[in-house]
Amino acid sequence: MLINRRDVMGLAAGAAVWAGGGAGAQEARLTVVATTGMIADAARVVGGDLVEVRALMGPGIDPHSYRQTRSDIAALTRADLVLWHGLYLEAQMEDFMHKLGARSPVVAVGEAVPESELIDHEDYEGRFDPHVWMVPELWLSVVDRIADALSAARPEGAEGFVARADAYKAQLGRLETYARGVLASVPAPARVLVTAHDAFSYFGRAYDFEVEGIQGISTESEAGLARIGELVEMLVARGIGAVFVESTVSDRNVRALIEGAAARGHVVQVGGELFSDAMGVPGTYEGTYLGMIDHNVTTIARALGGVAPERGMDARLAAGS
Repeated sequence: MLINRRDVMGLAAGAAVWAGGGAGAQEARLTVVATTGMIADAARVVGGDLVEVRALMGPGIDPHSYRQTRSDIAALTRADLVLWHGLYLEAQMEDFMHKLGARSPVVAVGEAVPESELIDHEDYEGRFDPHVWMVPELWLSVVDRIADALSAARPEGAEGFVARADAYKAQLGRLETYARGVLASVPAPARVLVTAHDAFSYFGRAYDFEVEGIQGISTESEAGLARIGELVEMLVARGIGAVFVESTVSDRNVRALIEGAAARGHVVQVGGELFSDAMGVPGTYEGTYLGMIDHNVTTIARALGGVAPERGMDARLAAGS
């Protein structure tokens, strides 16, 4: 359940105005540990100068199989606030997070998305597909949950957290508009997204794409020869000319698809590398949530015959990305 913002603002009423800047402000920063880069990025934007955020998982890290290290445990137990995704994304960390949450502020921000908007997990009964960040419109709920969690932990900063969250959500709305526009330009017969694992179901539902992952929702599931053979048949029969690799998943199975299609006389190319479970390199545009989604949307649209600017929404994507 989301924390009521009116209650949070009431707690903040009468509190001293945050000074910001200087050594005192540095010492008083709220220490936040987030599991994924997407959550950490939102926490930094919403938290501003009042927070110091550490992400446990960087570029190329698969959250489905990630296990906390000793240094992670130390950081998590010392943090003022822990933000994790939930929805069984960090499957190997779930028990630890629940135990930590019994004595420290630990918030599963992905679970802010209304259950009516979630897609059932194909491998685990009673669970849901965790990849809600693939659609900016769904990520709005996560941003609100992060703002509420920060406000509860630091009531005197609540007004600023809410204001920054609202400004950030306006950016997400603009990104959503861009995504819908360029993806709609892909010809209907070409709207087939074949990727290394099934991380794009929310994307497919939102933008009217058929999505085929070689592996299941979790990268822990193995792709069998039968599945690869089935997808090769589809690529050949439907004349699909592009498939996509992912930054957090081995490209071995995708290469097997390409080779299988070639053996049947059908040429399939890699349409590009997509960011599925992690963002790009820190310090780059692609290392932000906005850049991650801009890159994915632009790459998919251009590879499948749609019309999109080479460098994305605001010409910020790396050339040739």
